[in-house]
Amino acid sequence: MSQPLLSVRGLRKRFGGLIATDNVDLDVVEGEIHALIGPNGAGKTTLLTQLFGELSHDEGEIRLEGVPIDALATPQRVRRGLARTFQINQLLPDFSMLDNVALAVQARQGHSFRFFGDARRDKGLRQRAREHLTTAGLAHRAEVKVADLSHGEQKQLEFAIALACEPRVLLLDEPMAGLGHAESEQMVAMLSGLKGRVTMLLVEHDMDAVFALADRISVLVYGRIIATGTAQEIRDSADVRTAYLGEGDA
Repeated sequence: MSQPLLSVRGLRKRFGGLIATDNVDLDVVEGEIHALIGPNGAGKTTLLTQLFGELSHDEGEIRLEGVPIDALATPQRVRRGLARTFQINQLLPDFSMLDNVALAVQARQGHSFRFFGDARRDKGLRQRAREHLTTAGLAHRAEVKVADLSHGEQKQLEFAIALACEPRVLLLDEPMAGLGHAESEQMVAMLSGLKGRVTMLLVEHDMDAVFALADRISVLVYGRIIATGTAQEIRDSADVRTAYLGEGDA
């Protein structure tokens, strides 16, 4: 296996007597889509939150491109190359899609959100924003206000905003959540089209999407990774069937 782009070793997080992440070791290789699956309450979102620097860990180490990032705040991690989407979107509903993405491009260049007028006037910012919207399949809707978008379009927009951060590793938190069948297929096609160009760590409950997209899959149960492998290896794992899929002996 290639040198990991994102590497986690011995990560632990406790909330009183609850262990949310329990000695997690995880490697994400450049160019791959690495899925993280597990039952509700397994600690998947908590792990993403720790990787993104929004929640400190009690023990362990996180490395990006071989360099420890544990001491970095979230904005510093974004500048180093991490970006994230969320289960619940964090968009500006009264502004257009283009405005939302242009602000993200502006922030990635190190400028303050206070200069919103610049994001609306700067042709360079808006051209870059349109490129990210094109990647997300939204270029034809660029001027539509976020409040008027469907749920699926808002999910795609959040993805375009994450791309505007020019991530080395993109953390995706349930991008299929709440989508209909056609919208899910569209999201899978979009993510598949970026395979090899953007490295992704994907948390997702839609197993059809996971098996269609993932190069490798890690299974998290009670805060601990119990298996990592290809889709077929995960399907064939007795440990996974017993602990996650509920197919152990009665």
